[in-house]
Amino acid sequence: MAPHFPRWRVGTPCLLIATDHGPVLVDTGMGLHDYMAPGPMVRAFSAWLNVIRDPELTAVRQLARLGYPPEAVQHVILTHLHFDHAGGLPDFPHARIHVHQREYTALQRPRWGMALAYDPLDFAHGPRWTLYEHPDATWFGFDAIRLPFAPEMYLIPLFGHTRGHCGVAVCDGAGWLFQCGDALPVNAEFNLTPQWLNRLAIGPHVRRLRVFAEAHPEVHILAGHMRTSFFKNGPDSKQNGG
Repeated sequence: MAPHFPRWRVGTPCLLIATDHGPVLVDTGMGLHDYMAPGPMVRAFSAWLNVIRDPELTAVRQLARLGYPPEAVQHVILTHLHFDHAGGLPDFPHARIHVHQREYTALQRPRWGMALAYDPLDFAHGPRWTLYEHPDATWFGFDAIRLPFAPEMYLIPLFGHTRGHCGVAVCDGAGWLFQCGDALPVNAEFNLTPQWLNRLAIGPHVRRLRVFAEAHPEVHILAGHMRTSFFKNGPDSKQNGG
């Protein structure tokens, strides 16, 4: 996903994983409707964040340029259901949506605060949900939920940014990629924001994830929003720490 928050020079990385169930998308970023017919909430956020209104930035358009029509993506895994991570769901109407039960419950019974970033238009098409709740494995010491795909993939509960927020760990053959979503500051720069702001807006896991990153440099860690250089240089450009 190309950067869509130019004021901050960041964007939302959406991962396309080749699996035994076909291509699996991890997060969708914003969708076509967010650019072409945004609802009131997205219009307000877009004005505040100076979002570029270019439908070619959507995951569905970028995948089409790679030769993947929307129906090729039959599974989408979401870190959480905020509009900048789940806005593209209507562009993949045939996909089954994998998310934590607590996040689905938060969507159904939103509270004040971070729930303002749930956009009903993202779910109006009636997604097919696959919900997960209880950890059934561990991954590098984290409670984990094994996802039904090969290569090995896990949903890692990292509650805090939202009530059901999760990371996604993917075995990439040579090692692991850990998409921590919005449980980390931009670009996985651990010193970017003060701890009080982390607790208020990001969640309680920044310190633990920093310790993990220092102990496991072989694991490539992504945040839910990465700087422009990530999209220019690709995921092989290490950007953890800072």
